[in-house]
Amino acid sequence: MGGPSWEVKMGRRDSTTASFNGAENNIPPPTSGLANLTSLFAAQGLSQKDMVALSGAHTIGLARCTNFRDHIYNDTNIDAGFARSRQSGCPRATGSGDNNLAPLDLQTPTVFENDYYKNLVQKRGLLHSDQELFNGGAADTLVREYVGSQSAFFKDFVEGMIKMGDITPLTGSNGQIRMNCRRVN
Repeated sequence: MGGPSWEVKMGRRDSTTASFNGAENNIPPPTSGLANLTSLFAAQGLSQKDMVALSGAHTIGLARCTNFRDHIYNDTNIDAGFARSRQSGCPRATGSGDNNLAPLDLQTPTVFENDYYKNLVQKRGLLHSDQELFNGGAADTLVREYVGSQSAFFKDFVEGMIKMGDITPLTGSNGQIRMNCRRVN
């Protein structure tokens, strides 16, 4: 996949329980605008720069039709040809093709690089929330910086990941330091 690497801090205390319903409580919905995205990240102690850099993770992976349907049919800040190409796999009718998948980065969906930002400049962000990062707002400058410098994107992505790993750590007797990160001790 490529992309940057970093050392993950050791000794973090993990929860001994998990909540499927709570897992996405702090994840912005794909319909979010720039102000909402910035606010949601700020509530976690992350800056707008962190948010734009971390959104670059969308250079890999897939999204369900339900998460981008409104964007490809109703938004105006999208390349018309790109919207048509996505519509072929995501019918307009709710319930029809809801689980159909499309790559978040059309060109290189399995390679971690800065093409995600290049897509945004061309108005080819798959999710409404993606395209909001380059839509005449405060984040445009960062998007342009990452288009011009993959190394700047990688550096800021690593910094954002490290900061994200430090969000509300468990302390004292809460949680446990796992011997195997895949299961409770």
